[in-house]
Amino acid sequence: MTSLPPRGTPTTHHSHAGEEVLIRFTDVRKRFGPKVVYDGLDLEVRRGETVTIMGGSGVGKSVMLKLLIGLLRSDSGSILFDGLELTKLSDRKYGEIRRRIGMLFQSAALFDSLNVGENVAYGLHEHFHHSMDGGEIRQRVATSLELVGLPGVEDMMPSDLSGGMRKRVGLARTIALQPEVILYDEPTTGLDPINTARINNLINGISDALQCTSLVVTHDMGTAFAVSDRLAFVYKGRILLHGPPEVFRTSNDPRIENFIKGIAPHTEDVATLLATSG
Repeated sequence: MTSLPPRGTPTTHHSHAGEEVLIRFTDVRKRFGPKVVYDGLDLEVRRGETVTIMGGSGVGKSVMLKLLIGLLRSDSGSILFDGLELTKLSDRKYGEIRRRIGMLFQSAALFDSLNVGENVAYGLHEHFHHSMDGGEIRQRVATSLELVGLPGVEDMMPSDLSGGMRKRVGLARTIALQPEVILYDEPTTGLDPINTARINNLINGISDALQCTSLVVTHDMGTAFAVSDRLAFVYKGRILLHGPPEVFRTSNDPRIENFIKGIAPHTEDVATLLATSG
């Protein structure tokens, strides 16, 4: 596992990103009862790039990540990963895909009864117990924690960690598996500006160090512009706009501009706000 680039190194527009499409959603549809989440989702993610998924609350950004790793199944459409049609896979076959895709959940999802080292090693014991011995696992854990700026904390318990540290331990557990793709679900939610900047630096640095592909879901526009090669905006079940950050900065579409600048419609009354909040 290689080291991170020096702090401050410009890493957006990642040099290892290519033109080969690794992930492709085509005409994907998903609903929960009467609520339509996706009504023709089309999106391509190239190998090695970082794509950030944006959109209002409840539009299905996290659902997209769960469709990719099989935690949810689409109603129709195609989801390709490295040329393999995921919608046709059995749960057993999906296990092989999940070894190649790591996910950092919004809450970090640490096991409170396990110490930091055991948390980071959990996936290694589950997926690589036949190919890695105890010493190799301990070394991988130590290297992963060092990569996220937390060397030597293996014996600490999750209850002893700050919110930012918990996020970084969750990220260490993800990268310990050395995945080809990392999914970040609201990686900076609840963090102060300094810890947000740390996570942004880690997303960029890890992308370059591991030469991996990243999909980021966030409401944080600072994070979106700091880490992304391309962005995609979800609106009414489809991708309204996708492209490099500059396309979004210069967009005249009020739906995009208002979201980026945080401008609420002036005509909304209290009843409308209460109906749409959350």
